[in-house]
Formats: sequence, C-alpha cells, structure tokens
Amino acid sequence: MQFEQFVLGHEPAIRLSFFIGVFAMVGIWEVVAPKRALMVSKPLRWASNLGLVVLNTVLLRLLFPMAAVGVAAFCAANGWGVLHHFQVPFWLAVPLALLAMDFVIWLQHVMVHAVPALWRLHRVHHADLDYDLTTGSRFHPAEIVLSMLIKFATIAVLGPPIVAVVIFEVVLNAASMFNHGNVHLPAGLDRVLRWVIVTPDMHRVHHSVEDDETNSNFGFNLPWWDRLLGTYREQPRAGQLGMTIGIHGHTDPREVARLDGMLLMPFKGEVEGYSINRRSWLDKDAS
Repeated sequence: MQFEQFVLGHEPAIRLSFFIGVFAMVGIWEVVAPKRALMVSKPLRWASNLGLVVLNTVLLRLLFPMAAVGVAAFCAANGWGVLHHFQVPFWLAVPLALLAMDFVIWLQHVMVHAVPALWRLHRVHHADLDYDLTTGSRFHPAEIVLSMLIKFATIAVLGPPIVAVVIFEVVLNAASMFNHGNVHLPAGLDRVLRWVIVTPDMHRVHHSVEDDETNSNFGFNLPWWDRLLGTYREQPRAGQLGMTIGIHGHTDPREVARLDGMLLMPFKGEVEGYSINRRSWLDKDAS
C-alpha cells in the first residue's frame, strides 16, 4: 500500500512535526492559563527534562534503528502477528491495534509501579517537583529501553498495520504532553473529556506525593482501563491546588531537577512504600 510506504518513509518527520506542534500549543496554554504555581526554576527543570528527551532519543536511534514502525513493517512483510494471521481488514485492524497497544501501555505502567526494581527507574518520572508538559517526557533511559522492548514484543504478537503504529506513537506522545500540562480546564469540560481521554486533572492525581493516590489513574491515552479495572480516582484528597507533587524523601533540586541527579536516582536509596508490592499505607479513604 502506497500510503503505508509513505508513512514508513517519513515516520521521523511526522513524529517530530506533531511533537513540536503539540509542545508549542500546550506550552502557550500553560503561560496563558496555568493551573498551579510552579515551585522550581523553570529553566532548570526544562533544561534537565528536555535534556533527558534528547539523550533518550539518541539512545533509541542507536540501539533500535528500525524503531517500532520498522518492526511493524517487518511483521507485515512476513505475516507475523494475530491480525495478519486472521487477515483482519485494514479498517478494523487499525482501531483494534490502537486499543490493544494502549492496554499494553496501561499494563506496563502498572508493572513499573508493582515491581520494586522497576519502580526505582520509574520514580525518576514521579520525582519531578512540578507538573508540566515536560514531565510527560521525563523518563530514565533504562525505562525507555525497557518500554521499547515491550513495544516490539507487542507489535510482533499483534501484527498491527504500520499506520496504526505511527498513529499510536504520535497520539501517545501528544496525549502525554497534554495530560501532564499545567493547564486549566473548566470543571464541567474536564468531567466530560475524562470519559474519552485522560485529562491533566485526572492524571495529576497520579503524581501526588500520597502513595495511594500515586497508584491510581495509570492511563496515558484512554481513561477506560482505570475505570474498568478499579484504579480510577476522581480527585486527590487535598484538591488539585492543595496537593503536593513528587515523592516523599526526594525534594532536593540537585537530585530531582538536574540531569545528573535523575540519571543516578535509580541506584540510590531504598525502595519506598510507593511500590504496589511493598505498599504500607492504610486505606486513607476510610479514615
């Protein structure tokens, strides 16, 4: 299919264009209508968070030059995957693939909260003392590599169309910037939107310093998995403006707002009670 070949040949440019466009829109929105006052120097945080993005991008291109879309093309050429095996028509294969890949991302997110060793990596994302669109791309390189390997395995099993993989990558990136945005949405609009997409107010609960709130609202794109599987929380106890962002015991900007501190964080300290398998909190809603 010529369209899929075009997408395959221009995938980096397509993704970069959407990244720049969405970043600019959410960034302007944060200036015009911010939700919360920022606590840490924005130039310091942005330089470190975006530095991590550049480092991760270069690392992935060096380790996996085919990228996810290349794996999808290989699977299509060799007939690998459930969707190819059952010859699911293109118009149905695309939405099925998008749903399946989003569910795998949700499961992966739960997993990095459940396994103590993986939580060490993932807490780099949660240790940001503020919450804005750059938080959505702040992940330790080791977690990024693990995520890519899981994505490759998902594509090999599923056999999604190339177009579906590109759409998923673009939407996941855009949704992560949007739902990590320090932006104000009217309460009524937020209530409606969070039935079809994860909103900033919904995902911000997940970045609460309170461990039971951190282990809720795991969705990045779609809010349905949390609602269906019992991990949905509507609001933090302290409210959107009163809640504290981050992780207990990690408040030193030299550790959480500098690039070198973020890279070393997984190898320092104990595994706290945030890990689901080591949770020590009581049912705070019952108190």
